[in-house]
Amino acid sequence: MPKAAPQRDPDTPKRPGPRPLGLHLAVAALTWTSSRAALPLLRNGSLPWKADLRQAADALQASLAKLEPETAATILDQQISERHKALLDGISAYRQHPYRRDLPPAPDVWREGTTRLLDYGALASGKTGAAGPPVLVVPSLINRAYVLDLTAETSLLRWLADKGVRPYLVDWDRPGAEERRFTLTDYIAGRLESALDAVLAATGQRPVVLGYCMGGLLALALALRRRADLSGLALLATPWDFHADAGAQSAQAASAATLLSPLLDTLGELPVDVIQALFAGLDPQLVVRKFLAFARLDPAHRKAKAFVALEDWLNDGVPLAAPVARECLAGWYGENTPATGHWRVAGKAVDPARLELPSLGIIPSGDRIVPPASALALCEAIPNTEILRPAAGHIGMVVGGRAADLVWQPLLTWLMARGADAN
Repeated sequence: MPKAAPQRDPDTPKRPGPRPLGLHLAVAALTWTSSRAALPLLRNGSLPWKADLRQAADALQASLAKLEPETAATILDQQISERHKALLDGISAYRQHPYRRDLPPAPDVWREGTTRLLDYGALASGKTGAAGPPVLVVPSLINRAYVLDLTAETSLLRWLADKGVRPYLVDWDRPGAEERRFTLTDYIAGRLESALDAVLAATGQRPVVLGYCMGGLLALALALRRRADLSGLALLATPWDFHADAGAQSAQAASAATLLSPLLDTLGELPVDVIQALFAGLDPQLVVRKFLAFARLDPAHRKAKAFVALEDWLNDGVPLAAPVARECLAGWYGENTPATGHWRVAGKAVDPARLELPSLGIIPSGDRIVPPASALALCEAIPNTEILRPAAGHIGMVVGGRAADLVWQPLLTWLMARGADAN
């Protein structure tokens, strides 16, 4: 007998996601209904196919030839209807699921504007992290920082703290009135340097700076500015060459920078749903596939809870300050300023070849957000860099079922070695 579905508190509002909901529903509807119009073309052999799909297309055409046109159309309509229903069932199950993230928060030890510094060592079991080597953890500006502290079972930061490391997490939060005017220089030479000062004051030790995704670029720029105050640099899935294996993606981002300019001028920020729509362009069918699969899960199963926890984080994004959005879309993606040596912070070029600091680059081989070739270009440009290439994805590397073995443990070993070197 399947487990009874957990019940949602009726006073708890339904989730708005997956965001942007209208876009994902439209993609599904247009994709499936267009197959109805393509059916006659498939039957008469005039539908063009990619070479790697030719064999499957021939087999499908042969199967259709055995059916009357009306029968094939009826079967297709039934399949379309069933998929529509399954997708809506999956979305409804997600929106009503009772899971809510309820981990005890880490205390903040510094705050400026909307930016906080959270001390995860204070949460360590038996306070083992209190005297451990400090690590300044820098997440992306466009996602909530708690992906590194997602659930009790998948919290990289709590795990590191329990193993004797003292992680300090930068929580950027959403831009306020002041932050909407920020450039990347304001974030790096201002907020991030102040956060580093707070770690130095609290611990009396030089920390490793660890950056995840976009946060790795911020961490690199900080390391170049404050080399003497750091004991190492760790980069997790950090892009550098934005034109490596992503030509079409970069061109689309550059075009978006121009198209979105009036919106940025009006709002002073790039809204969450626009950011989500840009990411959806990497794989327009991804959300559809995920929620069709979720519809088949037992809501009480641990896999359902893990799915909801991650989707909640994905849909809990933050806007990007307009100046930063322009630097990223037009500069990073459009002009490839990091890899070409034209990205500057406080007037100075961000040149990884100048960094004399023990470094670790973790490049997940299955990353579809940051092409591995893009991240590898940075790791190869930094002297004295150890490179790990786990069989994981961009998000799976920190929250996946094998993350602890593939990423967390090697990262811990490297961090503890830096702590020993610093002492």
